[in-house]
Amino acid sequence: AKIEMINTIHERSALLEKTGLDYLIIHPFSKAFSKTTALEFVRDTLVNKLNISKLIIGYDHHFGKNREGNITQLTEHSLVYNFTVEEILAQDIDDVSISSTKIRQALISGSLKTANKYLGYPFMLSGIVVNGKQLGGKIGYPTANIDIKETYKLIPKAGVYVVKSNIQNKIIFGMMNIGCRPTVDGNHQTIEVHFFDFNQDLYGKHLTVELLYFLRDEHKFDAIPSLIAQLVKDEETARDYIKDNC
Repeated sequence: AKIEMINTIHERSALLEKTGLDYLIIHPFSKAFSKTTALEFVRDTLVNKLNISKLIIGYDHHFGKNREGNITQLTEHSLVYNFTVEEILAQDIDDVSISSTKIRQALISGSLKTANKYLGYPFMLSGIVVNGKQLGGKIGYPTANIDIKETYKLIPKAGVYVVKSNIQNKIIFGMMNIGCRPTVDGNHQTIEVHFFDFNQDLYGKHLTVELLYFLRDEHKFDAIPSLIAQLVKDEETARDYIKDNC
């Protein structure tokens, strides 16, 4: 089964940059590279190419052909190639051992608060703003439609979320709908953000949206007026949440 990633390469790079990291190496993963043994990777890449003096690794990390490399092997290699190894132990929150699987499950089930707590930062979605059907503007809720090209990116549970974005160095809050727009007979998934007190043209721009709070599940309404009434309630709830928590 395909495993969907919590962060894209671009999102991970941005998170690492915030830590003050000086250099980031992203190595292409090819069939040939997948056949590299753990010893070859340590000797040829880490030692001979990168000249490492210390390696920090997670307690359950495996690497190399057939995932043969582990913390025990690394410690043995470190004695031969003269580098030190530091192990990051399992991270526990409320007596729960954190794992990417638990974070994925929380996101898929709509437990955003739990997912963000485990992550240590708000889950994010990033993509290019593309043209939609313009319905939002006609009913007083213009939206930025986000196209995420990375098909491996995990998309959380369909529904309405309170979100924020950094647009031209200014934090803008809003609400986002993930779903298929059932009220207007939508048949494919869309990600649409309505920003509060904001009216700039975002078409073609790259946007990163942080998810702060899960407002409600997606619903199919009888008619457009019912949808508008719900959007008004959603905005009121969202603004209250932002006022109290942000």
